[in-house]
Amino acid sequence: MNKKFYISTAIAYTSAKPHIGNTYEIVLADAIARFKRLDGYDVYFQTGTDEHGEKIEQKAKEAGVTPQEYADNIAGIIKNIWDLMNTSYDKFVRTTDKKHEKTVADIFEKLYNQGDIYKGEYKGLYCVPCESFWTETQSNDGLCPDCGRPLIEKCEEAYFFKMSKYSKWLEEYIETHPHFIEPESRKNEMLNNFIKPGLEDLCVSRTSFKWGIPVTFDSSHVIYVWIDALSNYITFLGYDTNGNHSDEYKKYWPCDIHLIGKDILRFHTIYWPIILHALGEELPHQIFGHPWLLFGTDKMSKSKGNIVYADDLVKEFGVDAIRYYMLKEIPFASDGTFTRDLLIESINSNLANNLGNLVNRTMGMVEKYFDGVITNTNKVDDIDSSLINDVLNYKNKTFENMEKLHIADALDNVFDIYRRANKYIDETSPWVLAKEEKDKERLQTVLYNLMETIRIGTVLLQAYLPETAEKIFAQINTNEKAFTTLDKFGYYENNNNVGTKEVLFNRIEVK
Repeated sequence: MNKKFYISTAIAYTSAKPHIGNTYEIVLADAIARFKRLDGYDVYFQTGTDEHGEKIEQKAKEAGVTPQEYADNIAGIIKNIWDLMNTSYDKFVRTTDKKHEKTVADIFEKLYNQGDIYKGEYKGLYCVPCESFWTETQSNDGLCPDCGRPLIEKCEEAYFFKMSKYSKWLEEYIETHPHFIEPESRKNEMLNNFIKPGLEDLCVSRTSFKWGIPVTFDSSHVIYVWIDALSNYITFLGYDTNGNHSDEYKKYWPCDIHLIGKDILRFHTIYWPIILHALGEELPHQIFGHPWLLFGTDKMSKSKGNIVYADDLVKEFGVDAIRYYMLKEIPFASDGTFTRDLLIESINSNLANNLGNLVNRTMGMVEKYFDGVITNTNKVDDIDSSLINDVLNYKNKTFENMEKLHIADALDNVFDIYRRANKYIDETSPWVLAKEEKDKERLQTVLYNLMETIRIGTVLLQAYLPETAEKIFAQINTNEKAFTTLDKFGYYENNNNVGTKEVLFNRIEVK
């Protein structure tokens, strides 16, 4: 039976259209999910939208529509962008789903009945856009520590979750599970800045707006975002508060990776584990706080007017060029940057030149010298052995880096394979071999090795640039696309006719 692998993204808030910084997360999760599927895992990949809250209620009022109509519209836009980016999610969830709402209400009631939730009064500073409460000490300038907007004073009756009760337990859990929060810098930040100073009880209901899931036993309250949105990871799998879980839940929970932007890591590494623990459920294996994609050196924001949208870029440059940039240019633990100049440079040097030119040159030589037929002579010189060893080494490094979630490095290893093929062309000079009849067999060997190197690189490339991989497979005309064909060099079919040559990526002239 295949090993299971459950990966989720955070669910996107339906307040506005997502920019490329938001879109990065779904593309990152997709590359991991595709790689795991290719590696023989039974993958479940969940994403979706978070649709309740005061901000949605306000935006809907401004737009003259109902909150549900507003959420429907933005959820549709988000799903279209996720589909445009060619992401292979298994389930797109929405928190206005009636079954989810019912289970969330059950979860709230269960936590209340077992004494983890109590009624009190909330006085504090509140950020409407972030839907976060802050204490005076957390914000000494009256501005939100997360987004920098002004905070407003609020006082209302509310239900609270006893976070303080579980503070020591969570600290010990994180200390004894060193890979629970990755990267390590994020783990240290959560422990030292939030958990070790002591957790305050968490406001989990609101009375000042209506757009939310009502508390079953107190209808003047709606359940606040933390229990509503965070629970999506289990509710849509079929979690049941009485233990009558679905087969899907029993199969896939606990989640293997929650992929989360570093700005909402606190909620996923503090509130969510404690909620799960209080419910008596297993915790996810890992919560990975990925970095941001910055615009130049700034965080993207409407107020700065520096927002870039994925669909606009795709129209201009194509899906895989944008996927490549997102996956390659954002390091494991530090923020990446987006500028048009860097994007164009990346397309020209890596996609058009390194990859596109390699496939084009190789196809051209096979057609010119052997009428499109590739022959394996099974003769290996030292120069060929060097190529083969390097290619298999880069393949192994790709797997090692994917295991560590170093996605940018893994993708670079794939392109190392293509770079090595280009070097091999320079080393063997096929155009010189073509001049002498006595070198014909040697030329066949060189072209076979190039074709097999391209095939191996492209088997791996499927996880990152699926459309481009399919185009290359069609050109080199191979059915050997499975990860099981990566154990050795030489799966490309002997005496095979190549397909039709086509340009993969055009060079972009910089105006």
